[in-house]
Amino acid sequence: MAGLMQKLFPKAAAAGLTLILPEGQDPRVMQAAKLVAERKTAKVKILATPAEAEQAAKGVCFQGLDVEIIDWTKSPLFDRLANTLFERRKSKGLTEAQARDMTANRLYFANLMLNQGLVDGLVAGSIASTPDMLRSAFHCVGTAKGIKLASSCFVMDLKTPAPAGDETLIFADCGVNPNPSAEELVDIAIATISTYKALIGDKPRLAFLSYSTKGSAKGDLVDKMATAAELTKARVAELGLDALVDGELQADAALVPAVATSKAPGSSLQGKANILIFPDLNCGNICYKITQRLAGADAYGPIMQGVAKPINDLSRGCSVEDIAGVAAITACQAIVK
Repeated sequence: MAGLMQKLFPKAAAAGLTLILPEGQDPRVMQAAKLVAERKTAKVKILATPAEAEQAAKGVCFQGLDVEIIDWTKSPLFDRLANTLFERRKSKGLTEAQARDMTANRLYFANLMLNQGLVDGLVAGSIASTPDMLRSAFHCVGTAKGIKLASSCFVMDLKTPAPAGDETLIFADCGVNPNPSAEELVDIAIATISTYKALIGDKPRLAFLSYSTKGSAKGDLVDKMATAAELTKARVAELGLDALVDGELQADAALVPAVATSKAPGSSLQGKANILIFPDLNCGNICYKITQRLAGADAYGPIMQGVAKPINDLSRGCSVEDIAGVAAITACQAIVK
């Protein structure tokens, strides 16, 4: 079990929350549900028909565990949830019939349960695509107060600590927004600060990354990151958040104190960033995979952020332990909601 998870599992267990896993047709989900319940990370609800449960849960025993399998196709909650969706989306042209059709989808049903406070968080994506995950989340739950743009991050549990001593870094956005503007990067940054506080608990120290450090190079991307940094500093001050923000910075100036001394001596971060904000999805996705594959870091995500309630996406190649880990992250996010 990775170092980060050793901290998150007991934190989640102490909260006693309930998570929903909509993809009960996946054997990995059934096995992960057992792990989550055995570790008391959370109480678990799973969406599955009797036939799906029989097939997917072969060899998995839930006896004595706080796990409930719900056949959402025959649930007495259906009318209530369908009406909730209709009321949320009727101004967008959604009809009652369309709302009922959408509620019959397991992702929508689960998200509507979350909307109604019947569960505290949702984990899916072992089968569903990221676009399907995002669509159902936005339609049923929406974005957090003060945030217009939902985003994602990867929690990087490092094999070897960073030069400043941090064992865990957060990279954003690595999974959702292809080319965010400076203003959109502010929403990504604020959401990532919230994620860091929920999971790690230390003071967030956020760097906007570039190929330039404090004007050492020129270009539109440099200007975007410098502007985003200044706008985020203002938002952090406005919200009264206890966080340090700086940019634009090259990665070494953000992460290595000795380099920061020469390249960015006036930086508030002093080479001790624990959150890295990338210019675009291309950079973020490449960097998290390089860190994972070459440096041996455990990468948890994409963790969705900026949504009103904790909803997290899985890689379709995820393992049982990956699902259990993201469940712990989701429960910890729910603690501060």
